[in-house]
Amino acid sequence: MDAGRAAGRRDDRLTVPAAAGPAQRLRAALGAVPRVGLAALPTPLQPMPRLTAHLDGPRLWVKRDDLTAGALGGGNKLRKLDVLLAEALREGADTLVSGGVVQSNSQRQVASAAARLGLDCHLAVFHGRVAAPGPAYDEGGNALLVRLFGATLHAVPWTGDRHGAIAGLADALRMRGRRPYVVPYGASSGPGAAGYASAALEIADQSAAAGFEPAAIVHCTGSAGTQAGLAVGAHACLPRTRVVGIDIDAEPARVAADVRRLADAAATVLGVDRVPPEAIEVVAGHSGPGYGVAHAATHEAMRVAGRLEGLVLDPVYAGKGLAGLISLVRAGRWRRDDDVVFVHTGGEPALFAYPSPFAPGG
Repeated sequence: MDAGRAAGRRDDRLTVPAAAGPAQRLRAALGAVPRVGLAALPTPLQPMPRLTAHLDGPRLWVKRDDLTAGALGGGNKLRKLDVLLAEALREGADTLVSGGVVQSNSQRQVASAAARLGLDCHLAVFHGRVAAPGPAYDEGGNALLVRLFGATLHAVPWTGDRHGAIAGLADALRMRGRRPYVVPYGASSGPGAAGYASAALEIADQSAAAGFEPAAIVHCTGSAGTQAGLAVGAHACLPRTRVVGIDIDAEPARVAADVRRLADAAATVLGVDRVPPEAIEVVAGHSGPGYGVAHAATHEAMRVAGRLEGLVLDPVYAGKGLAGLISLVRAGRWRRDDDVVFVHTGGEPALFAYPSPFAPGG
């Protein structure tokens, strides 16, 4: 790909009529945001009839954001990176800097994008937040892929500060004459969240074509940019649809505060209406013992997704997100004639870094 050409990619033909409604303004704003073009969009919206019958609940659909760039390179972060990396190329960056835990899906997507764009990649790898559940944790899954993509890894202790080590790594690279661009933890920032609003617009278009309006969009939430983007997008084009984030960080208050902050920033980037605070919903109680630690409900969700719909979910993010959705269905949150969309955020490679409960004898 010609990086310089991709960095300026936008549709300047889109203008906003004076009397345009919120959905039209969102569509025009998203069309004018420069993107690199790494994400293959739109991603499919597919029915889940067998899981629907199994739960005897609302009609369930899955938004396949695990397919933004193929099975191993895709995931929800790529929508955000498509916007952030256009900025990086405009600034003349030669290196991407980011961070996350050993099995970070975000780091894998940053490293993959750097390889595709011909940029160096340096990652602050946090040790200590998640106790390695087995020997494959440090060697397989996403950890294997970031090395395959050529990233340089820097081991740092987890202190609870998501951004300090990443910023420090970028400063060190500048001292060496490099031109780093910092991708924030989870690729979650105002511009990144603005990029993810495109998922809500796609869901609006695809659900309308299928003849329904979602009662809810449910997904896993942690670094908050994905939920912020969905909330901004849904507020504009699906105002009767509830965006429900399932906390996977065991930090629901922090997540909700970050969603509100990033949603305000994304609305400003796009020039659309802000999301009212009461529209931000983060559901606690489905993160298990803590971030990165799967529990029985996660394994059940992964099992039924695989056996009933042929979907592969990871035990850190999407598995917990679906576990939360299943719990809400069983609690009677929606009527049987409602339609509910589950966002598959990707992360399948991490499955191979955890001892499998699905192995013989597991």
